[in-house]
Amino acid sequence: MINRESNVIEYTYADRHATPDDVSEPLKPDYAINQLLSQFTGGIDPVAYGLAFADWLIHLLLSLGKQQALLDLSVTHACGQNPECEDAADDNRLAGAEWMPWPYALYRQNYLAMRQWWQLATRDVQGVEKHHTDMVNFAVRQWLEALSPANYLFTNPKVAKATLETSGNNLVKGMDNLLHDISRQYLGEAQKNDSPYQVGKNLAVTPGKVVFKNALLELIQYSPSTAKVKAEPVLITPAWIMKYYILDLSEHNSLVKFLVDQGHTVFMISWKNPQQDDHNVGLVDYLKRGLGDAIAEVQKRTPDQRIHGVGYCLGGTLLSMAAAWLERENRSPFCSLTLLAAQTDFSDAGDLRLFIDESQLAMLEAVMAKNGYLPKESMAGTFVMLRANYLLWARWVQEYLMGERQHANDLLAWNQDATRMPARMHSEYLRQCYLNNALAGGQLMVDGKPIALSDIQVPLFVVGTAKDHVAPWQSVYKVNLLIDKDITFLLTNGGHNAGIISEPGHAHRVYQVATRKEDGQYLPPQAWLDEVPMHEGSWWPVWQQWLVDNSGADVPSRQVEAQPGLADAPGLYVLEP
Repeated sequence: MINRESNVIEYTYADRHATPDDVSEPLKPDYAINQLLSQFTGGIDPVAYGLAFADWLIHLLLSLGKQQALLDLSVTHACGQNPECEDAADDNRLAGAEWMPWPYALYRQNYLAMRQWWQLATRDVQGVEKHHTDMVNFAVRQWLEALSPANYLFTNPKVAKATLETSGNNLVKGMDNLLHDISRQYLGEAQKNDSPYQVGKNLAVTPGKVVFKNALLELIQYSPSTAKVKAEPVLITPAWIMKYYILDLSEHNSLVKFLVDQGHTVFMISWKNPQQDDHNVGLVDYLKRGLGDAIAEVQKRTPDQRIHGVGYCLGGTLLSMAAAWLERENRSPFCSLTLLAAQTDFSDAGDLRLFIDESQLAMLEAVMAKNGYLPKESMAGTFVMLRANYLLWARWVQEYLMGERQHANDLLAWNQDATRMPARMHSEYLRQCYLNNALAGGQLMVDGKPIALSDIQVPLFVVGTAKDHVAPWQSVYKVNLLIDKDITFLLTNGGHNAGIISEPGHAHRVYQVATRKEDGQYLPPQAWLDEVPMHEGSWWPVWQQWLVDNSGADVPSRQVEAQPGLADAPGLYVLEP
């Protein structure tokens, strides 16, 4: 039901978003069991994966054709006559010439053969639900990546060579690194500030001031660097699963500074890191008390001007919700929308869907009930599992076997500055967007009425990244099926974060871009990829020109005055642990 005083969605099953004191007596044992299981499984629901493996195994036992194919592949491997095995791995750590001599070639070939066999075994088994197939394949992939010969001292030629050349000094340094990291993990925040990158010192240093603050956010207005600015301000909505300064890293790769220097008045939302008292903050709270209040403040400071709305990741999803909601109410403030690696249709939302079904959400909601929020380690751990080869095992080899610390950089420092999420909001977001795909289906309710993305009446600039594990570009591209306005879609290389941080001069950057006009014919993703030409360089100038084309005349720059009780940029919320 809807509480019309707070405009927050309320579920009949209220305990779904409860804190320990709120959980009813009959449900406390259920929550306790799920919380205990989570501690042993790292948050992975054994029931969900048990069902997935049972579905796969039973159908595999009934699939004689698949069994024959696996037997044929085993015989081929045993005879050493499988050249396709050379292409079976996507682990570039196995690609060097040092893997060619014996015995490393044998280790590599046996591993690739095993990997190929399991990939065949866990894919395309008739009768298995797609979600279960993906879960089984993911679980097996985690196991296979752990078994890679690149991960171990005696089977990795680079590590073995370094050990001989340094008389084992690399292992001594690696053990020191491991003990230091274990110590820091147990000491928590007390030793977190040893990074050379610090917020407010060499991160998030674009000048500006906090001009508005409430219980959910601080709104930063950045100081102009040009005498004239575009009349329409730019309001950036980052995701609350990350600190906002991913868009204001170092001076040379700050998207905020780039926009300011191009003559835009830029506002940025900095979300508060929630505590237990925020457990009942919901998705509509982020929509209204969050983005809605920020829009009102921007309108107050730039009267009679429409807004360029920009949303990154989950912030882009929220921005699309706000645009549809305000269009429904006939009070849209926007002149354009920019969605950066942001999904509006979650039917093919990538690897994160592996962690989302009723069983897994029940465990997650029990875990969140313990503290009233999703611990920051949980989301960080999920992202590590999605790219375990590079975020876990490559680091294991480099830092603990080779004894070489990963070079510090601004993006790495930001990535380690994780955030929490309120229990109610996170549950609603996963259920409404991922599980039910309610936003795309016109079933997401605000004030008791559904919002429809098809109501949006402004042009869009949408960016996807080619190697995005969080928001696959094909999923981001689905906005073309939901909104019939001018949509400029741009695909750039890189991942969810690095592809967005693509400043002019960044080496090895390429992009494709094309515009589908209102009422224009839809082009499927693969056809778009094949037909749209490739360009070299950063995509930022292309977007900047699009903003200019959708802006009015220049006006005198807007100076930012200090507000009583409010801080200079980067504000205080971003500094909270």
